[in-house]
Amino acid sequence: MKKAVYTFLISFCSLAFVAQKSSPEADRILGTWLTGNGKAHILITKYGDKYSGKIIWMREPNDENGKPKLDIKNPDETKRKNTKMGLTILLGFTYDGDGEYENGTIYDPENGKTYKCNINIEGNDILKVRGYVGFSLIGRTDTWTRVKG
Repeated sequence: MKKAVYTFLISFCSLAFVAQKSSPEADRILGTWLTGNGKAHILITKYGDKYSGKIIWMREPNDENGKPKLDIKNPDETKRKNTKMGLTILLGFTYDGDGEYENGTIYDPENGKTYKCNINIEGNDILKVRGYVGFSLIGRTDTWTRVKG
């Protein structure tokens, strides 16, 4: 009897966990977001059960010569000729419930580094994007706002 109850509890908790991860609430993150410094709009989309984000607008998309800014700090030399516009900077996020997205990375084209990242959505219009190295206690949080219209 104990084994049957234990099996039922594990099954029930597993189903609740899966249902929570695939809930429509998770998709609140979808849309366009203005970065904290106001320099870019990031479009967050879904692929499978994961979320990613790419640059779709830049306040200053061109360099001093009038040419599109390139990803010149990328550690992969083959990617340094790619433009920053359209660059994927958020990758691999999964929804963990309670407005939290984790297990993703954020790429900073200003220095060419990729960091572990967690995102928290507050309401429908604020994202707290925390990039870090090692532990999330050692990092920086940026506040993004939803672009409306």
